[in-house]
Amino acid sequence: MKHVIFKSICLSAVYLLCVFSVFSEKLPKETKDSSEIILFDGKTLKNWQKTDFAGKGEIRVNKKGILVMEMGAELSGLHWKGEALPQKNYEITLQARRTMGSDFFCGLTFPFHESHATLVLGGWGGSLIGISSIDDFDASENETGDAYIFEEKKWYDVRLKVVKSKILVWIDQEKVIDCDLDGKKLSMRPGEIEMSIPLGITTYATTGEFRKFKLRKF
Repeated sequence: MKHVIFKSICLSAVYLLCVFSVFSEKLPKETKDSSEIILFDGKTLKNWQKTDFAGKGEIRVNKKGILVMEMGAELSGLHWKGEALPQKNYEITLQARRTMGSDFFCGLTFPFHESHATLVLGGWGGSLIGISSIDDFDASENETGDAYIFEEKKWYDVRLKVVKSKILVWIDQEKVIDCDLDGKKLSMRPGEIEMSIPLGITTYATTGEFRKFKLRKF
């Protein structure tokens, strides 16, 4: 009797192993995209340092997992202290919105080859977009400068792409900047904003909120 029970148990175990093997082959394998870097985890300010701007506002992560930069006297922001980031052939995506104020709610400083520059969204009274600086001209003075009407408290999908000698920017799937930099100088605007390198996010006398902040290499 014991022999029969033991044999039955063994057969059941073999059957279960076979079933598990069949189903496990059908299950998709979890893969991690090594080309993607999560810049903001929705919980902490890990890998970021608060930039020591004069008159800066409070920066925090709220209960909804949103990065909040409260209005300061002028600039408020963070700069990247994590792993080394690519200087070309990458794209940054994030969602941003302005909840208070009338100046830029997203100043995204990014690397470009051996230099850096800042994408400005909502400057000069709330509507200017552009790259600062190109050939030492600010966003309001170079070919990337344009007007874009931003609604308060509305989330905007932002995508910045750096490839070879070009910078491209989309807002809500609409391409708003397509700049060829062959033979041109790209640089930071002189002043406190230079503390935002190698990667930074800033606001100016405005409360801005951010989420889904990622970088993808290609």
